[in-house]
Amino acid sequence: SNHYRLSHPKEPPFLNPTPRRPPADSAFGPPFPSPPFHPFRRRKLKGRPSTVFTCLNAYPRPTLPSFAFWFQSHPSPPSAIVSDMFLGWTQRLASRVGAKHIVFSPSGGMALSVLYSLWMELPRLDDPRDPTAVVSFDKLPNCPKYPWWQISGLYRACVEGDPAMEFIKDIFHANIQSWGLVVNSFNQLERPYFDHLKRVMGCDRVWAVGPLLPLHDHDDLTVSVHRGGSSSVPLDHLLTWLDACEDGEVVYVCFGSQVVLTNDQMAGVASGLEKSGVRFIWSIKEPSVGHVEENYGMMPNGFVDRVANNGLVIRGWAPQVAILSHRAVGAFLTHCGWNSVLEAVVAGVTMLTCPFGADQFVDQTLLVEELKVGKKACEGPQIVPNPEELARVLAESVSREKGVERKGVMELRKAALEAVREGGSSAQDMEEMVKQLFSMQA
Repeated sequence: SNHYRLSHPKEPPFLNPTPRRPPADSAFGPPFPSPPFHPFRRRKLKGRPSTVFTCLNAYPRPTLPSFAFWFQSHPSPPSAIVSDMFLGWTQRLASRVGAKHIVFSPSGGMALSVLYSLWMELPRLDDPRDPTAVVSFDKLPNCPKYPWWQISGLYRACVEGDPAMEFIKDIFHANIQSWGLVVNSFNQLERPYFDHLKRVMGCDRVWAVGPLLPLHDHDDLTVSVHRGGSSSVPLDHLLTWLDACEDGEVVYVCFGSQVVLTNDQMAGVASGLEKSGVRFIWSIKEPSVGHVEENYGMMPNGFVDRVANNGLVIRGWAPQVAILSHRAVGAFLTHCGWNSVLEAVVAGVTMLTCPFGADQFVDQTLLVEELKVGKKACEGPQIVPNPEELARVLAESVSREKGVERKGVMELRKAALEAVREGGSSAQDMEEMVKQLFSMQA
């Protein structure tokens, strides 16, 4: 991360990233099942709407033996492997080639704790037909509880005894056995969960190094302009519109890069915004032809014209970090994706939560119930927001009496910025991780 300025006497060399092909009779085989049971083949959506990805891409079968052969034949192979938490097979690779394995979690510590608990405890419903049955995580701090329908879609989709379930379970068990864990978070945000993860892994090598965000002055709105794709609203118009607003009066609305709302959900959000009378920016993922054909992503007729004095609708990409950082933005109606959560925390913006799936329900618990820096607006992939209730929450979020949520998030903002400064908790964790990695080469 460009947050940190690390200085060490010996810089590791760059390595040729292309593994040489292994011998044809290589005995080193991949630790995942054959294609008929392969759970991580990405579904070909072809424009069809989807609320949850239950499948992820995995490396093809020849890759693992290629990596093993490359490690074994390289004159100076890497001493550690850092991999995404869904690539648990790399832990087995690290064990076989004598390298340390470090998991990187793009989710927060609480969400990862819940996910690990699921795959260790393997809870099941007494009545599979009851999606409201509650699953309790009694071994976690604060003992969070969730109805079955809010549990990880990947976990709920698995059938006990199926090779796919065994494969995914092995991924998370391998992660728990790893040498270390790096989390995109910071101590003041989730300290109890880092302590829990240390107990689960049986070591202290759990490092919180976040928030990992673009390094910039948060008053400079032009920094993140070129990070994304095309937008329906020119940057200069967006900035001029925001500059004309009063401090903290704008609500930013965005449900992430994956979610496309149904037409009914679009109408519910639009009606809530209109009834609230608040000033807002609504960033909307552009629907594909498949979405439109299946009643997704259509704006209610006449909405944009009716709210032209109060609202700005952006189709396509929006410079979210820059928008949240503007003095005029006081609240964020969000799906609670972890990157969005961290961006809002660093900007000091109150979050109005509307989770759809994945780790978002857990993130909502952290924000609303534990940290008290957010308010529930609506929840669920199929839920249509109640316009009157949504309007009330939106209006309250930017009222003069903004409540404890804004005060709490401003305190977290200060803690987040301090964490990544020299001597801060995240900077220290990063230094400690690098120090331990270099000590292996001494």
